[in-house]
Amino acid sequence: MSKLVFIETMGCAMNEHDSERMLAELQTKEGYTPTNSPELADLILINTCSVREKPERKLFSEIGEYNKLRKNGAKIGICGCSASHLGAEILRKAPAVDFVLGARNIAQISSIIHRDKAVETDIHEDSSHYIFAATQSPSKLRARINISIGCDKKCAYCIVPHTRGKEISIPLDIIIAQAQKAIDDGAKEILLLGQNVNSYGKTFSAPHPKVDFTKLLSELATIPKLRRIRFTSPHPLHMNDTFLDAFARNDKICKSIHMPLQSGSTKILKLMRRGYTQEWFLERAKRLREMIPNLTIGTDIIVGFPHESEEDFLQTMHVLEEVRFDTMYSFIYSPRPHTEAAKWENDVPHSIASERLARLQERQKEIMDANNQREIGKTCETLWEIPREDGLMEGRSDNAKIVRAPLRRELIGQISAAKILDSRRTYLIGEAI
Repeated sequence: MSKLVFIETMGCAMNEHDSERMLAELQTKEGYTPTNSPELADLILINTCSVREKPERKLFSEIGEYNKLRKNGAKIGICGCSASHLGAEILRKAPAVDFVLGARNIAQISSIIHRDKAVETDIHEDSSHYIFAATQSPSKLRARINISIGCDKKCAYCIVPHTRGKEISIPLDIIIAQAQKAIDDGAKEILLLGQNVNSYGKTFSAPHPKVDFTKLLSELATIPKLRRIRFTSPHPLHMNDTFLDAFARNDKICKSIHMPLQSGSTKILKLMRRGYTQEWFLERAKRLREMIPNLTIGTDIIVGFPHESEEDFLQTMHVLEEVRFDTMYSFIYSPRPHTEAAKWENDVPHSIASERLARLQERQKEIMDANNQREIGKTCETLWEIPREDGLMEGRSDNAKIVRAPLRRELIGQISAAKILDSRRTYLIGEAI
């Protein structure tokens, strides 16, 4: 009887991809089979996020719940970003945990599960060669591919450079080979992952050829059966004209982009160490909209950052109105250890930050409704992925809109045109044509 593994993944697409890699390692090397039932699992893994304080607080309660559920002999392992900077503390506070594995060390998953005593890996040891290992993706139609790991930026609020280490770009030939294998296995679309994808290649030295992100995109586009390329996330500072032109011209690049704003106030952006101004961000977004009429833009926004005044917040609302984002992830600022801003006085009361967040999110809902209303009557190329139980099928358009239509099973896994008939806030309703 095969051993069972349960994995809970918190956080971003990078974490989801890391979970896929750990699962692939456990399946191919250790004979594990995934399960959705933690009470049946022989191994329970929590792949953690530390970008905000809330997921970290949640971690210890999750450990307690899984400890109650787990069967005799089952092990609990904590992986990922919180594991990178809280390793010893996790083992001290949660004796139920058998091991801790940092974000840069998940290649060690096959060896650490065999150790008898609770153990923390050396998070400063870089075993990131795991990026070249096999991947087990839940969707055969879409493959995630790391193009870099780590981050060299010094954003004042962000713990990622501490938890994921220095930025390393993955050689072009390895990325091409991974993409080709994914296509050979049936993928129609690849999603390129990195903390700042458009700084790709800056760390290369001999014998690796100098390649930037624009060149990487053009090389990937030559793969014959690859239909779609997506990526996340570019840094607004590095969205130069060469990148914008290549993004607009390359037919295989999906016309959807995530541009993390963080704040609309140039004063706050400077405090955040983001490197760009409100004017730069707006000019880049405006140019993209002019070049690509059907473009969708997503963003991240932090409210309540230290020294954010009402005027600063209104500048963020101004950018919201100007760009009219299609998706938005927004949060109240929370101080993170090992960051510059954690040393500052957090002078925005939580009640004010909460009120600002509510205003921001309420207006964003109205914008999303209006944006989707404008899709009615249009036709979009949609990759149909999921047959639903309600007689519909669901897919994603070229510009990242979720589309639902009456089920036609012969179209599952295929790309076809869809006529949009109606809209909801988070998806469109149409018919395949």
